[in-house]
Amino acid sequence: MPASDRPRSNLRQKATQTAAATWEIAPDAKKGMRVPARIYATPQLLAEMDDGVFEQVTNVAMLPGIVDHAFCMPDGHWGYGFPIGGLAAMDPEHGVISPGGIGFDINCGMRLVRTNLTYADVRDRIHELVDALYKRVPAGVGARGFLKLSDEEFRQVALHGARWCVEHGYGWPEDLANTEEGGAIRGADPDKVSARALDRGRSQVGTLGSGNHYLEIQIVKPEDVYDQHAAQVLGLTTANQVVIMFHCGSRGFGHQIASDYVQTFASLMQKKFGIELPDRDLACAPFRSPEGQAYFAAMKCAINMSFANRQVILHRVREVFSDVLQRDARELGLEMVYDVCHNTAKLEEHEVGGRRRQLLVHRKGATRAFAAGMADVPARCHEIGQPVIIGGSMETGSYLLRGVASGKQAFFTTAHGSGRTMSRNAAKRQFRGKDLERDLARRGIYVRAVSYAGLAEEAGAAYKDIDAVVAATAAAGLSQPVARFTPIGNVKG
Repeated sequence: MPASDRPRSNLRQKATQTAAATWEIAPDAKKGMRVPARIYATPQLLAEMDDGVFEQVTNVAMLPGIVDHAFCMPDGHWGYGFPIGGLAAMDPEHGVISPGGIGFDINCGMRLVRTNLTYADVRDRIHELVDALYKRVPAGVGARGFLKLSDEEFRQVALHGARWCVEHGYGWPEDLANTEEGGAIRGADPDKVSARALDRGRSQVGTLGSGNHYLEIQIVKPEDVYDQHAAQVLGLTTANQVVIMFHCGSRGFGHQIASDYVQTFASLMQKKFGIELPDRDLACAPFRSPEGQAYFAAMKCAINMSFANRQVILHRVREVFSDVLQRDARELGLEMVYDVCHNTAKLEEHEVGGRRRQLLVHRKGATRAFAAGMADVPARCHEIGQPVIIGGSMETGSYLLRGVASGKQAFFTTAHGSGRTMSRNAAKRQFRGKDLERDLARRGIYVRAVSYAGLAEEAGAAYKDIDAVVAATAAAGLSQPVARFTPIGNVKG
C-alpha cells in the first residue's frame, strides 16, 4: 500500500519507553486491545517507523486468545494485517490463527553456508561464480526450477521438506541437523492445499523468486567478528573467510495457500465465529476449529516446501563452487551454519506468569532465537544458543547472531532483516538500476539481477540501517551479534 494511503495515527505519542530499546502502548490507548503492545526500537528507529506500524501492532493486540503482548521487532514496518516484524502468541484452546500473522511467503527464511575459502581465493573468480549461480539458480517472478516433479513427488516434498531432498541426493545428511525443525515440520497435510496451490508450487523448488530475495557471496572481515567463541563453534575461523547466504521462501505455493485461507476466513470470521476486528487483513479462525486446523496443516506444507527450496538451492551452490573452482564441495568446506525461518506459526512451550504453557506463536518477519540449552537448538550450538541470520541490503551487509536467555521476554524472538523504509515504487522513482549496478561494482560488489527495475527496488537507501537494527536487538536483550558479513557478489531476484 502506498505510504499516502496508510492510516495516520496518534498512537506514536502513546508509546512509553519501559527499558532499553523497549516501548509499550497500554491497552487503554485503543478500544478493543486485550493486551499491551510492545515495540523494540531505539528512539531513532521508532521515529522512522511509519504510523501504520502503531495501528497494526495495536490491532494485533485485539486478537482473541492473545497472550502477554503484541510485539513488533526493530525492523518493523507496514505489512498485511500484522506489521512485518510482528509477533503474537495465542492460547491454542481459546485463541485464533491468522494468515496475516504469518505472511504470504510462508517460511521465507535465511540459509548461511561457510567455506574454507578466503577472499584471496575467490577475488579473481567472483564474476565467474556469480554468473554461474545466476544460471543455475533461477530467479525472478515465475521462475521455474530444474526439478521436474510429478504431482505425487511434490506432495512428498510438502510432507517431508528438506529430508526428501537429502534422500534424493540434493544435500548432505548433516544439513538437516542445522536446519530449523530438522528441515521438515510434522503435521503437514497436502489434502488441505488447493489444486491451484499445488500446481503453482510443483515447478518452483530450487528457485530464488523476486523482491528482496537474493543469493549472496560474502566475506567475514577480522574486525567484524564480535563473539570469537561463538564464531569458532559455528565454523567462522579464518580472516576474510568466504560465506554464502541466501534468502527465499515458499514462492507461489505459500502465497496461494495464504490467499485461499484469507478468503475463507474473511467470509466466516464474523458470520460463523462472531469475531469482529478493525482490519479485514487480520482475517482469522479459532485455532481448534476445523478451518483453523486445515490452514495450520496447509501452512506446514508451505513450510516444508520452503525448506526443500533452500535445500535444492544449496545443492546448486555446491555444484557451482565445485565446477568453477575445480574442487570437491566437501574439500571446499561448503557446510551449513544454519537455516532459520521468519514467517511461521508454531506450537511451542514457553513460560508465562511463572508456568509453562503451550502457545501458538505467530512470527511474521521475525526470527526464532532460542537460547543456549533449549530443546531444538542444534547439538553443536547448545552452549552458545541458536544461530540467527539477519539479512541486510545488497549494499550494506548482513549479520549472524545467537539467541540469549533474556529473549524469553519476547518468546525467544528477534528481528529478521533491516526492514524497508521506502516502498518499492518510491525506490524505483528515486534510483536507477543501471546506475546502482555501476556504483556497486565500484565498491567491489558484482551483481546480477533479473531486471534493473528490480535492482532499483532493493537499493540500500530503501532500507533501515542494519547496524542500528542489530544494535537495538542487542540493547533490548533479544539476541547478540556474532559476526557481520560484507557482500562481494550477489544474485538478485
